[in-house]
Amino acid sequence: MTDILTRDHGGAVDRAIAQYGGTPADWLDLSTGINPKAYPLPEISRRDWTTLPGQDASLQLLDAARGFWRVPQRVDILAANGASALIAMVPNLVPAGTVSIPEPTYNEHAAGFRNAGWQVIPELTAAEGLVVVHPNNPDCRLWSLPEMDVGSRALVIIDESFCDVAPDKSLVDLCERPNIIVLKSIGKFWGLAGLRLGFAMGHPSAIAKLRELLGPWPVSGPALTIGHAALSDQNWAQDSRMLLASACQRMDAMLEKCGVSFVGGTDLFRLYRVADAADFHRTLAAHHILCRIFPYSKHWVRLGLPGSKSDWGRLERALSDLE
Repeated sequence: MTDILTRDHGGAVDRAIAQYGGTPADWLDLSTGINPKAYPLPEISRRDWTTLPGQDASLQLLDAARGFWRVPQRVDILAANGASALIAMVPNLVPAGTVSIPEPTYNEHAAGFRNAGWQVIPELTAAEGLVVVHPNNPDCRLWSLPEMDVGSRALVIIDESFCDVAPDKSLVDLCERPNIIVLKSIGKFWGLAGLRLGFAMGHPSAIAKLRELLGPWPVSGPALTIGHAALSDQNWAQDSRMLLASACQRMDAMLEKCGVSFVGGTDLFRLYRVADAADFHRTLAAHHILCRIFPYSKHWVRLGLPGSKSDWGRLERALSDLE
């Protein structure tokens, strides 16, 4: 089994330092799809840190989540310590069988299902289970109800971790169906990956089983407070969507000057085709900028967004070496 610390992911600044030198403060990490302008943290009380998370705070968080994502009333919601914790648990909701997980996509889904005894098929097939990331990471593919063929499946997981930049594309209404679970994350759009806060939405019976698997207090007191504030702030969300869209236009224009072609992406990351992905990675790493390349493609490079004027300048200087 692959060690969870060595699976292919973005954010491996420590490994980049070991190869290219520097300190964490020297590096600009563009290997993840995390909003560089994170939600401003509210004040955290001492009580949030020193007492067990309370039921009232948990309910307030779930109410805010229901309102922000417009979750149907007949659907239950569960908060957990990150979407990754839920990804590891959802394969246990029904007996193991075959699961279709079309590649390329986020690799933790396949790992979770394999660990639960499922046979993973890396393409869209008529399997008992189906996992889609919507929009997909890294190519931003959007899924539709007809192509997923959800009626014939025992379990369908729709991972919407990157969908908050395009709320009109959400498939959250589908989780009224008893075999569908929709996953959400605070880490990406709100830029709070370290908070470890994610949500599962689905039929009450399925969510009840997940709740039992996770056990008591699946979300910390500080995460309850911060998550409630973030999900209650629609103005920040609207402003952030406009800023991210503008940043993506700027990024695409910069890369076009280098002769790089656009493949896909969301307003949190962009996917480009380059002549040699490994060479592109090395060139940026020489400037202590980390991008994302993939073991299954010699040409794809994924870039997150710089967050400050100086970070944009660093990227522009690094790209000039490519030109």
